Amino acid sequence: MSSLFLEHDEPSGPLRFQLVLLRRMEDHNPGLVESALRALDVPKEQMREAHRRWQGRLRAGNRSTPPTVRDYTALLGAPESITPRPFGDMRSEAYAWAVPLWPDLRFEATVVPGGVAVNAWLVRAPGAQSPELRTLADLTPWSATVDEVAHAFPPATPKEGDTDNRFRLDFQAPDADGLPRACTAEFAWGLLQRWDTADPNR
Repeated sequence: MSSLFLEHDEPSGPLRFQLVLLRRMEDHNPGLVESALRALDVPKEQMREAHRRWQGRLRAGNRSTPPTVRDYTALLGAPESITPRPFGDMRSEAYAWAVPLWPDLRFEATVVPGGVAVNAWLVRAPGAQSPELRTLADLTPWSATVDEVAHAFPPATPKEGDTDNRFRLDFQAPDADGLPRACTAEFAWGLLQRWDTADPNR
């Protein structure tokens, strides 16, 4: 086993944060998560412990505010880039970090004055090629981000997910026969996890 997890040894902050991302994805795609953990040489228990500690940090002192840029930099270190980003009528900045598990993606946090991260998820890295999304068959787990699915199949309607860091998108896309199908895609940390035909009563 990797020396990262020897007794009294803590994994690096960026690795711990990748484990936090994986824990939220485990409910949807346990097989993909197991493969990622093997690639990282990390036991599943360590992933769950990393997630528990992250949640503990966010809830410390009965805190009710969303995560701040300090929470992310505490694990991820200095961002790879900081870019001005409009957010409604507020001035904001997009902080981006590399995530080695997904080299074509970046973890991006939109930070408003005061340091609060009003949105944080995975996006396509600058210069990286986006997937070609033409039919439902192209929507495989971990293949696309929220923005990519929304742009490929407009108009798309965003919906809140069933828990933190999950997101849903309603849209129409052609099936294998070219027939339009109403669908709902589910994302964890902005990365596609699965889709299904939309339930109008949902």
